[in-house]
Amino acid sequence: MENKVEILERVSVKELDSILGKKFPVLDDGFIRVVDYMGSDESIVQAARVSYGKGTKKVSEDRGLIRYLLRNQHTTPFEMCEIKFHLRVPMDTWRQWIRHRTANVNEYSTRYSIAIDATQKTDPDKWRLQAKDNKQGSEGFLSAEVGKILSEKEIKFQNYAREIYKERIEAGVAREQARKDLPLSTYTEAYWKIDLHNLLRFISLRMDSHAQYEIRQYAEVIGKEIVARWCPITWEAFMDYIYNGVKFSALELNVLKAINSGDKEEVLRLADEYGWLRKIDDRLAKNRERIEFEEKLNLLGIQIPWA
Repeated sequence: MENKVEILERVSVKELDSILGKKFPVLDDGFIRVVDYMGSDESIVQAARVSYGKGTKKVSEDRGLIRYLLRNQHTTPFEMCEIKFHLRVPMDTWRQWIRHRTANVNEYSTRYSIAIDATQKTDPDKWRLQAKDNKQGSEGFLSAEVGKILSEKEIKFQNYAREIYKERIEAGVAREQARKDLPLSTYTEAYWKIDLHNLLRFISLRMDSHAQYEIRQYAEVIGKEIVARWCPITWEAFMDYIYNGVKFSALELNVLKAINSGDKEEVLRLADEYGWLRKIDDRLAKNRERIEFEEKLNLLGIQIPWA
């Protein structure tokens, strides 16, 4: 008996197809674009209902299922979707990016090719101050007057570093050695392929307000310009439950219950028991868990009991 070949149609998303290859500019000379993709919202539903087959449920039910899956962290169906990007990003930002190890990467090599002649520059009013309470973050800006001096020196330094690099190349120095003094502001390029589940994890961390400004710009383009077109139902659920959602720990729920009951003494007792009210020189000592909870209380419009 002759075996029949089942003709399968490749899943396509018109909204994403319309921007394939389009470069979305990021920072002063960076970009990100979609090279290829596999799957869609429909693929997530199909994976979750593998025993049903296509077309057995309504679109409204598909939306409900995707929201249920994301809300309850049933992540495997989201791994059925993959996307490949071509990106240009400053090397210091790329160092953070590459820490997301759940992707396939092929980066531009300065061992084989001449380094990209582009560096990320800082506008005079964009020099950020070191945050006082966060060793790895920034807070506020230097004056534009001071920034103007820093920006001028930045350009001078970058040009001089490039000049030295070109001099080494022209003298015959191996590319792998000639590159060693290029600044971290030098742009690199890469192909980056990742499944939707891990991409949403990347976006949730790098689009967060606490993330570094530069990588946040890339994450926002990926999320708002690309994923929103590719898997709109998933993106809506992600924004509702993860990005704009709030989670409470068991400790926070205990305090919330006490606040709701109006028992201020119990609220303060619990907070003190959790180490949130320790003082230094009559002022509350820094406690990250308490500060994060205070931010949640502000979102809920609840007065901070120990303020």
